[in-house]
Amino acid sequence: MPELSRFQGIIVRMFYETGRHQQPHFHTVYGEYMASFTVDPPALLAGAMPRKQLHLIVAWAELHQEELMENWELCKRQLPPTKIEGL
Repeated sequence: MPELSRFQGIIVRMFYETGRHQQPHFHTVYGEYMASFTVDPPALLAGAMPRKQLHLIVAWAELHQEELMENWELCKRQLPPTKIEGL
């Protein structure tokens, strides 16, 4: 899964499974925690994340929402996503 960003110990990744209808989302890892977040609006979709990191991820996603959508479109076309600056 391609890595988009890394900040404050959080790793952000994105991929698109062809043949499935999905809403734009990205995946995060922080230690043993894993969670998925929607892009628009940025919100927890599945998994678990400590409160502080959850707030950091949502704030980061709000700042980079346009870049996340551009990367979602790239992933849909099976092209590599671009890196996004962390916090």
